[in-house]
Amino acid sequence: MPQIYWTPLHAKLHKTLRLRSLLPPASKILIAVSGGQDSLCLGQLLLDLSSKWNWQIAIAHCDHQWSTDGGIAERVAKVASVWQLQFYLKVANALKETEAAARTWRYRALLEIAQEEDFQYVVTGHTKSDRAETFLYNLIRGAGADGLAALSYKRSLTDKVSLVRPILDVYRYETLEFCQQFDLPIWFDVVNENNKYARNRIRQDLIPYLQNNFNPQVENSLVQTAELLKGDVEFLESVAQQLLQKAQQDDRLNRLSLRDAPLAIQRRAIRQFLPRVMSKQPNFEQIEAVVELITAPNKSRTSTLPGGAIAEVAGEWIVFFSNQ
Repeated sequence: MPQIYWTPLHAKLHKTLRLRSLLPPASKILIAVSGGQDSLCLGQLLLDLSSKWNWQIAIAHCDHQWSTDGGIAERVAKVASVWQLQFYLKVANALKETEAAARTWRYRALLEIAQEEDFQYVVTGHTKSDRAETFLYNLIRGAGADGLAALSYKRSLTDKVSLVRPILDVYRYETLEFCQQFDLPIWFDVVNENNKYARNRIRQDLIPYLQNNFNPQVENSLVQTAELLKGDVEFLESVAQQLLQKAQQDDRLNRLSLRDAPLAIQRRAIRQFLPRVMSKQPNFEQIEAVVELITAPNKSRTSTLPGGAIAEVAGEWIVFFSNQ
């Protein structure tokens, strides 16, 4: 076995895994490797720690088949070979060149591999820097607390597969220094330099501006806020779920049960309920339209919701039905 050099980053990750119970001993772990510095750093760290945790690990790469991607898959396959790990490849077919489309396809592809090969965990190399950028991106888009608290350490993809982000407390500059220290073959993706993508402008322009003019530690401050919001969101969602259990009866909501709850809980309960009677996730305006019915006169109704759904006041109930 090659000698393992134990760095402060190894120790930091080892501690994080123990404290947060992210990747239990003897787990089957699929590491998503793009070829960039963050995923290579994560792959090397997990490879070095695997003997301590008795993991079974493998590498997965998602090839978008964009013109800028030529050679990346081969580079990652070579890394997997050097690390003596099983390598899995998913190739897209005519994938739209947008951040959202690429992200959705990657998670779907990674989940397919995990399910086909019986992996319990899919891990990605998202960092503290990514979490700060996501906070700003969602803030600019007008996301609520849920969006601002995005990028958690762990979430379920299915009842058998979890997505884990083990290095969310590591800055991007740290992953670069680690890769340079271990001479890892970083692929510098030109897409990350393209300012037509909002996340790139946040990374290259907005964050440096905030660091230079407002707070040198702005990434850490944003991440702390995201972590605080995450705790708040989890609590509010739990309370809203309890309220919904009291208020819901089939395809209707009891206005008396909802009326005395705080507005924040009303909104969350209605947001949890609406996908059951709509064809899409509700937006802010649709949620507010239903909230207004809690105190509206009898026979008041919303305009048509997605899928042809309508909400109407019938005495103490808000009743949902289709006009199609």
